[in-house]
Amino acid sequence: MTVKRWIAIGIAALVLVISGAFQLAMTVASASFSDMIDLDGGDFRQEIMEVGSNGQIAVIDLNGMIMDTGADDGLFASGGYNHRTFLQKLETAMEDTMVDGIVINVDTPGGGVVESASIHERVVRAQEEYDTPVYISMGGMAASGGYYISAPADYIAAHPATMTGSLGVIMDSINFSELAEEWGISHEVIKSGDYKDMGSPTREMTDDEEAILQSMVDDMYEDFVKVIVDGRDMPESEVLELAQGQIFTGNQALENGLIDGLGDLEHTIEHMEEQLELDATVIHYTNSFGTGSIWGLMAEAVSGDNLTLSHLEELVTHSSAPRLMYLYQE
Repeated sequence: MTVKRWIAIGIAALVLVISGAFQLAMTVASASFSDMIDLDGGDFRQEIMEVGSNGQIAVIDLNGMIMDTGADDGLFASGGYNHRTFLQKLETAMEDTMVDGIVINVDTPGGGVVESASIHERVVRAQEEYDTPVYISMGGMAASGGYYISAPADYIAAHPATMTGSLGVIMDSINFSELAEEWGISHEVIKSGDYKDMGSPTREMTDDEEAILQSMVDDMYEDFVKVIVDGRDMPESEVLELAQGQIFTGNQALENGLIDGLGDLEHTIEHMEEQLELDATVIHYTNSFGTGSIWGLMAEAVSGDNLTLSHLEELVTHSSAPRLMYLYQE
């Protein structure tokens, strides 16, 4: 690496440190201790959005693809959706006896079947075990897994232009067998059973393998349909007509009974206050100061091409294996 590049990296790192320190200082200066309550572990904090005379509403954001990447919110964590932290926020809110209701602000194309199911389970538990109503405010997109986690909510609101729906399951994988053959690349596999390398990217899928994977998709599809039937109290025949993978606008979703009203986050909070007869203090469960994303950028600047190649390798490795997804794909 040349001296000029080291100097450039050093300058970039210094700028990031100064920027992070300034951001931190401005955050502390603009919020009093009554407006910012650090929770144990420091994974997220609570900020007061609105002060009321009685009751409390918790607002939790769900932004990005619903995937558990295994990444921790450590020093070099990057921004975006963190499954563990989101579940922690939801559990903290439902277990807090001061919280009268929870509003989840959703903006996601969906994600993993298992991750979506874990959120859905906690929404239902908040309602049944803690008697805490859960409302959903849909942002720009709340598709597939985003709708799966919304279905059991007591009230769902969306913007007229929100993209929602995409009710169904998808499983895809990359197949580069023809490309490998063209380049003279062979992939030798020793396996204990005929289906051990099912979905391999280096060979064509057999009819039997396709049938097995299709049965898995069908199984999860039945679960998705049941979630909507139970959550929205809709006839199964009606849900099956809607659950063909198509996307809906907020207006269309309202017409089809998939949501309860049109409006933004503020509307959803106000509706909850009206229904619960509250003049609530609204608490936003938000991420910590954001140093993770800053340090992540610094790590990328210092690591250069090695970090990019590492991410690319991880993407290819994970993408080559079929995975059940509640995901809207354009």
